[in-house]
Amino acid sequence: AHTRLSFSRAFILRAYPLQTHEMLFDALAEAFRVLGGVPRRGIFDNMKTAVDRIGSGKARQVNLRFMALASHYLFEATFCNPAAGWEKGQIEKTVQDARRHIWQDLPAFPDLGALNAWLEARCLACRERLQHIELARSIAEVHASERPHLMVPGRPFDGFVEQTKRVSPTCLIQFEGNRYSVPASFANRPVSLRVYPDRLRIIAEGQVL
Repeated sequence: AHTRLSFSRAFILRAYPLQTHEMLFDALAEAFRVLGGVPRRGIFDNMKTAVDRIGSGKARQVNLRFMALASHYLFEATFCNPAAGWEKGQIEKTVQDARRHIWQDLPAFPDLGALNAWLEARCLACRERLQHIELARSIAEVHASERPHLMVPGRPFDGFVEQTKRVSPTCLIQFEGNRYSVPASFANRPVSLRVYPDRLRIIAEGQVL
C-alpha cells in the first residue's frame, strides 16, 4: 500500500498478504499515524476495496465501509478516472522511486510485522535524505511545515469487515478454507465474524467468543 502527501511528497509503504477491505483500512490508519495527520481530501484509484461500481464521469458507488472510514476521519474521497494514470502521477512516481530507494537491498524477514517496521524506518530515512522536487529543502523539512495543516487523526478506525456465519453441528465456522472452533453452546447458531488484517474476532450475544 502506497500513501503520499501531495504537498510535501512524504510517503509511507505497508505490505499486506492480500488486497482486501480490512487491509486497506489498516493501511490508511497506519499512514495517518506515520504522516502525522489526515489530509482534508484523498485522491484514490478505483480499487474494488473502495468502489463497488464505476458510473459515468465522476459518479461512483462507494463501498459502505470505505464511506464509514472517510466519515470517521472526515476527509473527502476523490476517485480518478479509469485508465487515467496522469491523474495520480505522484503515487505512480512513488511506486517507481520505491524500487530504487526502498526495495533494492531487501533483507529477509520472519513475518509481515518485521517487514512493515523496516519499511517505515526506510521511508522515514528517505524523507531526511531526498530533496523536494520543487522546493530547495528536504522532504522531511517540507513535511514538518505541512503537518500543522493536517487534521488530527484521533481514535483509529475500527477497520473490520463483518460476516455472518452459522456454526456447524461440530462447533466450527469456516473462513477462507480454514475452520475455527466456537464454544459448543453456539452449535447450529449464527455468529458474527469480524475480519481484521491480522486476526479474526467471533462475536455473539454482545460478547467476544
